[in-house]
Amino acid sequence: MAIQLNKTLYRTVLIITFLAINGLVLYGIGAAWAFMNTGADKTSMLHLEVPMEDVYKPSLDWVSLDNPGRPMEKQALAEITNDYMNAWHVRNIAYKKNDRYGIEDFYTDSARVRLYDNIDLNKKNNHWYKRTTLNHNSALDFYTADGTMVVFKDYNVEEYQEIYEGETLLLTERDTTSYQVMMLLEDGFWRIRHLKEIPSPVDSMPIEPRNIDDQLKKINQIKGINYYPKDSPWDTFGKKFNDTIIEQDFKIIQDMGLNTIRIFIQYEDFGKNKIDHKKLQLLKTLLDSAEAYNLDVLITLFDFYGDYDVSNWTLTHRHAQQIVNAVKDHPAVLGWDIKNEPDLDFESRGRLRVLNWLEQMIANIKKWDKKHPVTIGWSTPEAGIELADKVDFVSFHYYKDIEDFKTAYDTLNSAVPNKPKLLQEYGISSYKGAWNFYRGADQEGQKEYYSQMQQVLKENEVPYMFWTLYDFEKVPSAVAGSLPWKTKKQHYFGCLDTLGNKKPSYFELVEQIKKE
Repeated sequence: MAIQLNKTLYRTVLIITFLAINGLVLYGIGAAWAFMNTGADKTSMLHLEVPMEDVYKPSLDWVSLDNPGRPMEKQALAEITNDYMNAWHVRNIAYKKNDRYGIEDFYTDSARVRLYDNIDLNKKNNHWYKRTTLNHNSALDFYTADGTMVVFKDYNVEEYQEIYEGETLLLTERDTTSYQVMMLLEDGFWRIRHLKEIPSPVDSMPIEPRNIDDQLKKINQIKGINYYPKDSPWDTFGKKFNDTIIEQDFKIIQDMGLNTIRIFIQYEDFGKNKIDHKKLQLLKTLLDSAEAYNLDVLITLFDFYGDYDVSNWTLTHRHAQQIVNAVKDHPAVLGWDIKNEPDLDFESRGRLRVLNWLEQMIANIKKWDKKHPVTIGWSTPEAGIELADKVDFVSFHYYKDIEDFKTAYDTLNSAVPNKPKLLQEYGISSYKGAWNFYRGADQEGQKEYYSQMQQVLKENEVPYMFWTLYDFEKVPSAVAGSLPWKTKKQHYFGCLDTLGNKKPSYFELVEQIKKE
């Protein structure tokens, strides 16, 4: 009897095992069939460290798609564009790392030879490059009837590179070059067969001139304030965004006799290169409210951004371009402030790297928006000389002694004549507690500061924007760190306290503004 039971159990186990194995085989066949029908993700098949759109996104416009033979299909154009940009991206990486990895995915056998030779030469000389392209303007020449070859010209490609020997930066170069391009369709991918420099054509199209005179005249008339809502400092467009509260604040600002506010847009908060359109809508809502209360708005971009590396230039371009194009026609927009206090990054990031990033961003915003002036919010009057020939007006901050202001301002005026100057930030904290060793100004001291400072600004005809409307209960550690003797003062720069009550400085400011 026991032997019979063992045989039955043995047979049962065999049958179950057989069924399980067959089930797994069928599942595998089904998965393979599904994969074959849906197709593999193209990016996953290529030798890319991360998706191209997350690290490299230059502007590419097809200025002409005229073709005497086969019409260019939308899908084919998208694939050609994507693989062409991938080819540039992989080339940039190859010259940065002196590594051949990925080149075979985007260049034919004959086209790889020159790239490999250049990489070998760079290795020999201990040279490497940080490169990027910023703009491409392509025009179709020929697309074969069988859809396996395309020839086009890429006009006026804006290129930038930094040349290094070891860790030493030798040279930076900007260039505009045109190319004749041939690409072949191989194994489902478009590869560059031919990339040759050609003379750049003379642009016969008239360039639209900038017309910023009306907006620039407003700079010298600014009586303004740096604005954050009371309950969401350094997070204006976050979860606590409330248009009713913002309108109430704008009414207070208008009643003070002020005519301009400065707001801040954070790079990551707005989605980096993939702009969050909900945030854009909140920005438009704020601008609508500002217009309703006759307030001009100076928009500061790239707040809390600190990576100026060439590899990321195209991403910051797409970020700024989307924001600028979205609101440049709004009546409340006064101008563009590229970045808040970028000179504070000189030591950690390198002065030249920061300035190069700022310069190309200025040029692009001037190209995207022909009606509004551009500036940079330098942390001191001394830094205001940087890129003064590129900006439309000079903005600087001042938190030092009042008696030294005129000398610093006169020095800046002498160094940069004939351009408007804006005191974009100034003020004093009313905190005189233990974490400040009971030193500094209290609320009465803050009032006295504005009494004196406003008089100096009036005598020297300096347009201004003070810091700020409210005291804040919470200040992010990214602003002043986490040490209480550094952060505590940041809570008390407002002319209204955390409950919205008017401090003595509020009444002093209103009185001084009336006299102007």
